[in-house]
Amino acid sequence: MGRNSAMRAGFAAAVCGVLAGALSACGGSGGGSGAKSEGGAGGKDVQPPARTVHLKRIPEIGDRLRQRIPSDSRQVVAVYGDGKDSADSTVVLYTKAGSTWDTTRSWAAHNGKKGWTNDHREGDKRSPVGVFTLSDAGGVLADPGARLPYTRSASFQAPRYWAKSHWHDFDYVIAIDYNRVKGTAPNDPTRPEGQSKGGGIWLHMDHGSGTSACVSLPKSAMEYLLRTLDPNQHPVVVMGDKADLNA
Repeated sequence: MGRNSAMRAGFAAAVCGVLAGALSACGGSGGGSGAKSEGGAGGKDVQPPARTVHLKRIPEIGDRLRQRIPSDSRQVVAVYGDGKDSADSTVVLYTKAGSTWDTTRSWAAHNGKKGWTNDHREGDKRSPVGVFTLSDAGGVLADPGARLPYTRSASFQAPRYWAKSHWHDFDYVIAIDYNRVKGTAPNDPTRPEGQSKGGGIWLHMDHGSGTSACVSLPKSAMEYLLRTLDPNQHPVVVMGDKADLNA
């Protein structure tokens, strides 16, 4: 059960970084109750027409964000948002081989319900644009063979007053290191830069529509990423709408 200790189990009220069981960061304000699908093919693998290898740089990532990718990172999860105000996105995993990058897998996904922002704030329903490390994972379900430290706990369970389509959102999660303490369970509520800056932003299971800030993917994608992302390869996520990514 990895780091599923009694102390971390005490974070039951802080799933997705929100105190007192509000869980507004990933599942949506008010638990996303009654939310219907906002479109998009969030449950499908979207493979590139042909596997691209030996790329000198990651496609459609401009110098501003490319320079923030750590030099020792050999795994990059790129989240390409369809538009500034869109909840639809595509996730591509790139792996570095020598001095070049190869595409590995690609999936349709969702991001914040209102799109993207360069100044994320609690409750704005937008995902933050940027480059963030990926250090910790967890969820309701047993460890599927994750390479990242994995915390299994019932404290990740989505409230049953949420719409049923959201109940399995946090079966698997990977913490995006935005306003959080690395080396802790994803649902550790500590926010070093303050509550107003938001937090509890994860990669997690998709429910067919936008989130409140997280990036959601199909179960098969989460299992693949958990088994593939390796702390020794220093994985990061580069995320944003296409215009901001290319800036």
